[in-house]
Amino acid sequence: MMKVFKFPFSIAYSDTDAGGIVYHGRYIEIAERARMNMMREIETDTNEGGFVVRELSIKYMHPLHLADDVVVETEIINVGGASMDLQQKFVHDDVICAIMSITVVFIGADMRAKRIPDSILAHLNS
Repeated sequence: MMKVFKFPFSIAYSDTDAGGIVYHGRYIEIAERARMNMMREIETDTNEGGFVVRELSIKYMHPLHLADDVVVETEIINVGGASMDLQQKFVHDDVICAIMSITVVFIGADMRAKRIPDSILAHLNS
């Protein structure tokens, strides 16, 4: 099992619909912030490229509401040559409210998939 990256987040009014429930599309935006923080920890200073989302699915289980304090737990499930499979859980009061499965691909400056650099792989295994 690889390290779980935790991203605390408080639900603001702008995250919710008229009923005070988090709008389904906001989960994607919040998850992106959590992945960005994770990538800051694992990416080294490199001009070799970066990760982009190739595939994403979400399972909503319990609604989140205005003022909820949430932790997005991001775990790397699998690392391939040029891609990684991630799982992100939205956890509030020890209850999993949503689970997101994401595949990200490492691309170079030419916008084509390329092998994940050894410098990044070394951070994944530390």
